Amino acid sequence: MKTKILVSACLMGCKVRYNGSDKSELTAALQHWHQEQRLVMHCPELAAGLPVPRLPAEIVGGNGADVMRGAARIVESDGQDVTGHYQLAAWLALRAAQDAGCVAALLTDGSPTCGSEVIYDGSFSGSQQPGMGVATALLRAHVIAVFSQHQIPELINWVNERERSS
Repeated sequence: MKTKILVSACLMGCKVRYNGSDKSELTAALQHWHQEQRLVMHCPELAAGLPVPRLPAEIVGGNGADVMRGAARIVESDGQDVTGHYQLAAWLALRAAQDAGCVAALLTDGSPTCGSEVIYDGSFSGSQQPGMGVATALLRAHVIAVFSQHQIPELINWVNERERSS
């Protein structure tokens, strides 16, 4: 059975990031998987109704898991608390993954939603710290493997190993 993967729409070339850009990472493997209809493109922020462009947002006081349990928040660069929008984005990402049968996700690192290795530190100074965003935290809590765009070789190996053993 072919492994299904939830993938950030911005990594597939869609201009949906906060500043209206993309982070296209269309490697040969991703193009092949896209042709095989393994990839489920999704932008959690758009699904939750956030506009493009939008103000930068960062997690303050923790990481995505903390936000999901109400112990940290997400604010925009003007100080507005947008925690609820991002929590909804995480739940919608989980729903999209589950509805499509995804067992893995390839998400954009650094994002307060999709970050899986690093997130911004909440100071809006460009400083990053180890951590994960809200969607990554929720997906991992529901046993969906999450990889960043910097881990595409690891994702390919993970998929190949999974399919070999099944």
